[in-house]
Amino acid sequence: MKVLLINGSPHDNGCTFTALNEVAKTLNGEGVDTEIISIGKAAIQGCIACDMCGRNGGRCTFHDDLYYRVMRCIKDGIDGLVIGSPVYYGGPNGSLCALLDRVFYSLGRELRFKPAASVVVCNRGGATATFDRLNKYFTIMEMPVVSSQYWNMAYGQTPEQVTKDEEGMQTMHTLGRNMAWMIRKLN
Repeated sequence: MKVLLINGSPHDNGCTFTALNEVAKTLNGEGVDTEIISIGKAAIQGCIACDMCGRNGGRCTFHDDLYYRVMRCIKDGIDGLVIGSPVYYGGPNGSLCALLDRVFYSLGRELRFKPAASVVVCNRGGATATFDRLNKYFTIMEMPVVSSQYWNMAYGQTPEQVTKDEEGMQTMHTLGRNMAWMIRKLN
């Protein structure tokens, strides 16, 4: 069993990574392998709905390492997906959305019925709007959305502050446990 976690922050080891890493540690403790892919700081091309992926076996027409890394991971067979994003102006990181538009447009069939969850990290506000936007990717692709005991959010302006958000860290832990449970039940 394997879960792909996408860090939608340009900061490889920042606040979003800190929350995702808590989910990954719990999944690992439940016997589920994980891989965290960070989107990094490079510009990411958005989807142009050219439908070349439909004629190329699910491969996007744009050639970039990040997309192909995510594509290979999905095509190699994942059992679940977790997408994390910081809050930028009340929504997910635009670069992350550009990547997700391409991934879900070209690989939607591969993701259908895979359990999925979003994780959001912010300093103050915008978390629920970001959470809602990310979950729309899952519901449009018929992916069961994994829940926790609260919305999957953590608060802090630095990784250290995020780790001190006890409720946020508990939510990430519960999310990892619930994701492992759902994957086992679906398999």
